Amino acid sequence: MAVAELGVVVLDCPDPHALARFYADVLGGTVEDKSDGQDEWVDLDLPGGRTLAFQGAPGYVPPKWPGPDGAQQFHLDLDVKDLDAAEKAVLELGAKPLDAEDRARSFRVYADPAGHPFCLCAC
Repeated sequence: MAVAELGVVVLDCPDPHALARFYADVLGGTVEDKSDGQDEWVDLDLPGGRTLAFQGAPGYVPPKWPGPDGAQQFHLDLDVKDLDAAEKAVLELGAKPLDAEDRARSFRVYADPAGHPFCLCAC
């Protein structure tokens, strides 16, 4: 028996609105400002009923990938049908390649505009 059920994945970032728009352009969905006057919080309601949330974090420091002096903390795997087309699209949206050396793999690693790592994975 499970103790809990996964609710929302939340990404800390310096600009929740900008990062939510980036992921809306990548994944689709609807951006909703849930800020309460004290905390800056934006939800991205995704197709299929899932939610990805973005929380303002003063002094935010992006994770390091790869590196012995810092962990990536977590990453998102995003399934795509065409790696080359998806790569072109995310780079135009502001992603940065983190691991472009092995193009023969079934995945490629990028950082979103706030520095969170994510993978495009061939499905």
